Amino acid sequence: MMRLFTIWFLTFITTVPVLAQSENSEKEWTLQECVRVALDNNLNVRRGLYNVESFKVGLFQSKMAFLPSLNAGSSYGENFGRALNPVTNLFINRNSTAINMQASSSLTLFNGLRLQNSFRQSQRDYEASEQDLEKSRNDVIINVVTLYVNVIFNQELFDNASYQLNSSQQQLQRIKRQVAVGGLPRGDELNQEAQVATNEVNLINQENALNFSLLQLKQAMQLPGGTPMRVQVPDLQLEDLLLEDGPNVTYDIALQNMPEIRSAMLKVESAQLALKASKGSLYPRLSLNGSAASNYSSASDIPRTTITGFAPSSTPLGLVNVSGTNYDVYGLEPVTSVISEGYSQQDQLKDNLFKQVSLSLSIPIFNGWQNRSGVQRAAINHEVANINAQETKNSLRQTIETAYNDALAASKSYAASQKQVNAREEAYRMAKQRFELGAINYFEYQISENDLFQAKSDLARAKYNFIFKKKILDFYQGKPIDY
Repeated sequence: MMRLFTIWFLTFITTVPVLAQSENSEKEWTLQECVRVALDNNLNVRRGLYNVESFKVGLFQSKMAFLPSLNAGSSYGENFGRALNPVTNLFINRNSTAINMQASSSLTLFNGLRLQNSFRQSQRDYEASEQDLEKSRNDVIINVVTLYVNVIFNQELFDNASYQLNSSQQQLQRIKRQVAVGGLPRGDELNQEAQVATNEVNLINQENALNFSLLQLKQAMQLPGGTPMRVQVPDLQLEDLLLEDGPNVTYDIALQNMPEIRSAMLKVESAQLALKASKGSLYPRLSLNGSAASNYSSASDIPRTTITGFAPSSTPLGLVNVSGTNYDVYGLEPVTSVISEGYSQQDQLKDNLFKQVSLSLSIPIFNGWQNRSGVQRAAINHEVANINAQETKNSLRQTIETAYNDALAASKSYAASQKQVNAREEAYRMAKQRFELGAINYFEYQISENDLFQAKSDLARAKYNFIFKKKILDFYQGKPIDY
């Protein structure tokens, strides 16, 4: 919706650009550039981006809550003097080293559907944060467009004031010539000089109004007030003054399109899921648990034990003759034998390994009314969310009704102002001719000129007011606008 609003207004506002404030080398800003800079610099939009990321983290965490928990730990200690052997559970009176290692895991099998409802709640919260961000962007765009149109309106009033001043200055020159030849009294020249001064003051006032509207636009864009700026002024043409749909039709469409409505409804769903999750605390909790642990103590170390002896050699040393018979004679050679391989650290950890698998059931009976209080608070929050949603709908309806009434009044004012300008232009043309012929006095001529200027100012005000109000209604309806 934000992109749709941007596209139609950018197309509408950048059709026939002309110079806005002065003919110097200042940068000429289009509405597209103003909106882009405002969105990049606006702190509410940036805060909304981080808010979305925060809820995204919460959504991921709620997904991970379905997985088993896994924790591991270990400890190492040096014991001095009398201590308990953790392996044999007997007291020893020697320095020793102890190592303990353990790991545990737990999986929730049932907890009153709290995990499932909390996950759905996180989904709604994340989606609502995205809609809140969209609403923040829409607010920035509408504000920038409003201020941009206000600049254009003040620019047109400034141009009208410049035209009126130029016209009065030219008229002063003609009156001076007529006074010089005696065709008009000196009083007419003085009155015209006063009118020129009045028009100069009016031009200064309109220039101040234009500069102030530019300042407001810069502030909305978070730019320093001294930033040079002039905006493109399009040739806005009204195709018709008809409002096709009434406020009720526009409101029904807006209920389906506006991000603030979607956000409010998602928050209602989130509060409802939070209520269901809190009710899960009233049900028993069933968990599957597993753990493993082992330990080692240097007090239980058994060193490797060997013994060294002698055995006949495998090679005879010589022969000996006994009663005419030769026999081999063998000597003795040292031999080392292993009596015990010892009891190493690895063997202890392996032999002392302890494993456990269990099911645990926790039934809430009484815990200081915490669970019941949590359910009651969740129910209250659900009702508050419903009220907030209805309040958002009421605000949207009132905004649309106000915009429709303003647009309707502006269309009537524009039609009347157009007729008034046509009549004032013809009356001024005739008054100017009659004044130059001396058929009317100066005051009648001046009244006619002032009436024309006021009529043009009223026409410009009605024109821009109607265009903007109508575009706001189209924005709420989600209509594509072609210009």
